[in-house]
Amino acid sequence: MDRWTRFGKAIGSHMPIIAPICVAAGVMFPQVFGVTEHIVPVLFAIMTFQGSLNNTFASVLEQFRHPKNMLCILGLSIVVMPVCAWALSSLLFGGNANLVTGATLEYCVPVAVVSFMWCGMYEGDLSLALACILVSTVASPVTIPLTLKVLLGATVQVDVLGMMSNMVFMIALPAVAGMLVNDATHGWGHEKLSPAISPAVKVLLMLIIASNSSQMSDYMRHLTPELVAMALFILVFASCGFAVGLVIAHARGLAHGQLVTSSFCSGLRNISAGAVLAAQFFPGEVVFPVMMGTLFQQVLAGVFGSIIERVVGRE
Repeated sequence: MDRWTRFGKAIGSHMPIIAPICVAAGVMFPQVFGVTEHIVPVLFAIMTFQGSLNNTFASVLEQFRHPKNMLCILGLSIVVMPVCAWALSSLLFGGNANLVTGATLEYCVPVAVVSFMWCGMYEGDLSLALACILVSTVASPVTIPLTLKVLLGATVQVDVLGMMSNMVFMIALPAVAGMLVNDATHGWGHEKLSPAISPAVKVLLMLIIASNSSQMSDYMRHLTPELVAMALFILVFASCGFAVGLVIAHARGLAHGQLVTSSFCSGLRNISAGAVLAAQFFPGEVVFPVMMGTLFQQVLAGVFGSIIERVVGRE
């Protein structure tokens, strides 16, 4: 068991290196990692269950009783980031409406489910992360089309039932199951079961990163100067999401766990949802900025996790 635990810790400590390798593998070998695309929701569900073993119903409900931290993160994610993405992309790529639409759409989507796992990996506040994911996801059938209409003048039909059922399967049900196990076993789930399966969950995270990256293989092989410029914009803007969440939390004097969660939940977006919307309702070029998020955000999560550990430190 000690070797198994050390294996999991080794993966976590080397994620800034492992994440870009997984992204490169997905881009280079889409025929290998693309076949796992259909099981990604199942993998997410397993990861959410493991993370929820470290939580209780009381801790999640506490976030809604004292919602200041949650509302601060959601305000940044749902309002500030989409508006800034639209304004800056319009300034830089105003001649290409598709790229502006893609950059805006990427930051209209909910907080990423995978942020819950990154928060768990770097000892974030999991109840705060879960609350942010749930609220942003439940609100997304309203916030996504409303934001696009206000900023772009576009009316987008969203598959509300499909999106909600997907989020229920990946987040709500496994999260409830994990907390039920932990509460029913009086902490055994947190103390024993979660550490036992944590290394396997980190391996699943590597597979998910590679699988998601395989979807952008074609775009990476047909780059133009304008697309390269958009990719650099997404890289810088995505970095700002993590950094702003981190700086605001630090300025407010939040504890380590809340600081970690603020950074990851501000920087990580549900790219899968954005890619589906882009492919269904917009021209193909709109997909490119959205998929660039897949290339960068997992790598940036590893980088900022390392920064938090080394610069900010743990409690």
